[in-house]
Amino acid sequence: MKKTVIPAGYSSALSLYETQSAIGMLKRAFEDRLSSELNLKRVTAPLFVEPKTGLNDNLSGSEKAVSFDIPSAGVNAEVVHSLAKWKRMALYRYGFPVGKGLYTDMNAIRREETPDNLHSIYVDQWDWEKVMDVSDRNFDYLADTVNKIVGAICDTVDVVRAKYPAVTTSLERTVKFISSEELLKMFPNKNDKERELEAVRRYGTVFISQIGAPLSNGKPHDSRSPDYDDWDLNGDILFYNELLDCPFEISSMGIRVNAEVLDRQLKVSGCDSRRTLEYHKMLLAGELPQTIGGGVGQSRLSMLILGKAHIGEVQSSIWDAETIESCKGTGIILL
Repeated sequence: MKKTVIPAGYSSALSLYETQSAIGMLKRAFEDRLSSELNLKRVTAPLFVEPKTGLNDNLSGSEKAVSFDIPSAGVNAEVVHSLAKWKRMALYRYGFPVGKGLYTDMNAIRREETPDNLHSIYVDQWDWEKVMDVSDRNFDYLADTVNKIVGAICDTVDVVRAKYPAVTTSLERTVKFISSEELLKMFPNKNDKERELEAVRRYGTVFISQIGAPLSNGKPHDSRSPDYDDWDLNGDILFYNELLDCPFEISSMGIRVNAEVLDRQLKVSGCDSRRTLEYHKMLLAGELPQTIGGGVGQSRLSMLILGKAHIGEVQSSIWDAETIESCKGTGIILL
């Protein structure tokens, strides 16, 4: 989806005032359920990091971080893309034991993002990370965690609907697990987004696993940085967004790389230069705990649960002239 789509006859189920109240309620409800299901403790997190630490998320590797100098400290800083690597370092520094983890508000600027109904240059999400036992590096553990997150989301839908009967969102609690290779074989003549759409239309809620490595057609399902997720033990949680008739990614997550997997993924992705960064050196030396983690989009979740047609209805951002003009008089009110 690379343009603003206006659903026929669209109008928000909630007023602007009700929307703000509902966003606050659903965020509190989801945080409570997520932290309870995954045994997470809330922590504070940085808005920016030093590039030399290697803690910023490189995303697909082509995005340019927003950077600035800090004269008082004599260093440069980058606004985070996400906290994928920072969280693992924090678990190490804070001494979290196996079975416990953290979550935090993550606010990012992705200046090169193409705005549309689902995307903004401003990104807000709950970033979470949990220390796991090495023996749990398997798909069953990953799937169990996915089911808990989806359950927390569906419970939050119930809470919101009880308070705001005008909200009619209904999500499928049963997750269909499909690997990216299986999805390719199911729909060989479609591109990755078309395959995702077919999957969510059919199953409602889908976890597409094993994202990052090339498939049998020579292309990865989607790009993933090589230094946090294990490409064999990761994936995306997608819901079917009936209003927009599209796959709606709510979370990217996975079991994190160990030293062996990091070494391999750095080689195949041509990112060996990262080995000199502090985070990568510690990981390759086996100093960091084995973790699982991910992010759940806050504006995305608010948009989905409240039945909004555009992410600008639940967050304040800056939009291009075409988006602003497209939304005029349509029922979509950009905050």
